[in-house]
Amino acid sequence: MIIGGGPAGLSAAMVLGRCRRKVVLFDTGKPRNRWSEAMNGFLTRDGVNPGEFLEIGRKELEEYGIKVQKLEIRCIEHSAEGFLATDENGQTHRSRKLLLATGLKDRVPDIPGAQELYGKSVHHCPYCDGWESQDKAIAVYGKNQQGFGLALSLKTWSDNVMLFTDGTNKLTGPQVSQLQRNGITVNLKKIKSLTGKDGQLQEIVLADGSTEKREVMFFNTGTEQQCTIGEMLGCEFTSNGVIKTRKLQQTNVKGIFVAGDAARDVQLVIVAAAEGTKAAVAINMELQQESRK
Repeated sequence: MIIGGGPAGLSAAMVLGRCRRKVVLFDTGKPRNRWSEAMNGFLTRDGVNPGEFLEIGRKELEEYGIKVQKLEIRCIEHSAEGFLATDENGQTHRSRKLLLATGLKDRVPDIPGAQELYGKSVHHCPYCDGWESQDKAIAVYGKNQQGFGLALSLKTWSDNVMLFTDGTNKLTGPQVSQLQRNGITVNLKKIKSLTGKDGQLQEIVLADGSTEKREVMFFNTGTEQQCTIGEMLGCEFTSNGVIKTRKLQQTNVKGIFVAGDAARDVQLVIVAAAEGTKAAVAINMELQQESRK
């Protein structure tokens, strides 16, 4: 049983299908990058629309008899026999192994205008959207000290970087000095709103009435799990709120695997797909060992 039909879940389903395993995959159709217009950094699929990418993956699974069930799993019970899941319609589904590929969701800054620009000119990942932002006037959003590292990182893509702390002033003296040495301006003022046109950020409006012209914003406001199944089943979490996994995506709970952004590795689409493959190989190996006499 696979919960989550993003790159990790689809990749795992394909490998398990090719191993002649019976697979059921559930997905609610709310991937983390659904607001983005393009998915970048995935070899042979660079710049593809995220929805199109997932549709291609679902179509490829049909050859192996796997169809994505567009249902939410509300509850899962774990026993020595395996897993018993109950979907939103009250129907139950059994499996010997469980792969969680449910991903994370970003905490988009609670600023008027941010949600409307999210995925177009407001982003969380420079590895995903830095290239398209090169040499632009970049705003970095992070309260207290959250934006410090991100601001320094974005100097790779543009010399015009300004850090906004949204009314907080928790940066240390050494941090401010390092930002200044790297040509990064720090704006401590409270932000009122973001304004733009056709999805493109134009100005950051501050509470005192002043404005800053910026073309793109990257933020660091944290993430949270898309669902609570891992917590429900007793999986261990890291201090960053992702599920702890071992070398082949195993968790501390026997029979449960996690792949993609919900786990602890680099949060990129191509990495999520690779983790799904790793988890599928580990699941198949466990099933093989359990079936041997």
